[in-house]
Amino acid sequence: MVGNLVQGNRLASAQGRDMGLMDNEDGMRRVACELYPSRVVALCLDPYCGLGLALWVLSSVYSGHQSILIPPGEVELNPSLWLSAVSQYKVRDTFCSYGVMELCTKGLGSSIVLLKQRGVNLACVRTCVVVAEERPRVQLTNSFSKLFSGLGLSPRAVSTSFGCRVNVTICLQGASSPDPTTVFVDLRSLRHDRVTLVERGAPHSLCIMESGKLLPGVKVVIANPDTKGQCSDSHLGEIWVQCNHNASGYFTLYGDDGTANDHFNAQLVTGNTGETYARTGYLGFLRRTESVQADGELHDAVFVVGALEETVILRGMRYHPIDIEMTVMRCHKKISECAVFNWTNLLVVVVELDGAEYEALDLVPLITSSVLEEHQVIVGVIVVVDPGVVPINSRGEKQRMHLRDGFLADQLDPIYVAYNM
Repeated sequence: MVGNLVQGNRLASAQGRDMGLMDNEDGMRRVACELYPSRVVALCLDPYCGLGLALWVLSSVYSGHQSILIPPGEVELNPSLWLSAVSQYKVRDTFCSYGVMELCTKGLGSSIVLLKQRGVNLACVRTCVVVAEERPRVQLTNSFSKLFSGLGLSPRAVSTSFGCRVNVTICLQGASSPDPTTVFVDLRSLRHDRVTLVERGAPHSLCIMESGKLLPGVKVVIANPDTKGQCSDSHLGEIWVQCNHNASGYFTLYGDDGTANDHFNAQLVTGNTGETYARTGYLGFLRRTESVQADGELHDAVFVVGALEETVILRGMRYHPIDIEMTVMRCHKKISECAVFNWTNLLVVVVELDGAEYEALDLVPLITSSVLEEHQVIVGVIVVVDPGVVPINSRGEKQRMHLRDGFLADQLDPIYVAYNM
């Protein structure tokens, strides 16, 4: 396995096979991104776990290329640092997180002319890969591409990768890969775990971008997380992966973990029942596209919808937090951040208020009516808090389960709480 994934008190590791699998996975990543010894790669993501650890510590060792390491904390202090370094060293391949991309988009929105005067030119960038463990943020990616197109950044250069604790690199968009595919699905069908493609601009349509090209040797199937049966193309299911560089189990301080066999040695009850897969814990679907790869084969696209453990089940339907959060964010200009989760059979919405405390009362009816109109679900609890309360990890991903724990432990110190019970 390429890296160790720290999650709580667990460490996902491929025991006894580490060095061989590091070489195996890095070789596939080197082929996908064409990371040759003559290349310079700029990395602006945390090196603590997953693909970030592999890129910081191992990639240049196995590929022989030069790596420019830029801590995301430095970008918080100087948003132009990453892009200036990319321009200065004429970097063709760079990796970042959504957190870094958001910092640059918000912090440099009015500085494009100044950066151009300083000689910052991003025309050299061929691949800018966002390392993520979530659904691709289409709106942020498009905003980033559009904003920095004035500095020569090609829209084709920006793409995403996908990995998780059982396999840190499942999908990766290389420079020679087909352009990322975008589809529009019916949001109402998605609540019933069905994937219905619709036209762009159709009512209740949701735009989802693929999470990169499957690496060579990686096989993915979509399975029902409850029955473990293989899903048809029209159904949403859990992404299961089969690959030589899958992790083999959890290392825990508390002895053997009984869930390890189910996570890392899962078998389908229908379809190819004799094969073993690792369960990613993410819901998604596969689509065969019309794009042709370099080897002449049609391109299979993996679309990640969201984390299974974070989904909200209400009235027998599955809601994905990010969809409700986007609705809430559009309610009021003073809402700076938002996160949702379920508590018993209630939907809890936590919003950060970037304004005076007396404005908290104005948010409640707006949030309630907007969520009811767009998602046909009643918000059970609305918690208005100060900015910075919603926990966000180093990759810019919301930690909804940590927020839920804080809510249950009465640790949020809210400005106002409204109960619609």
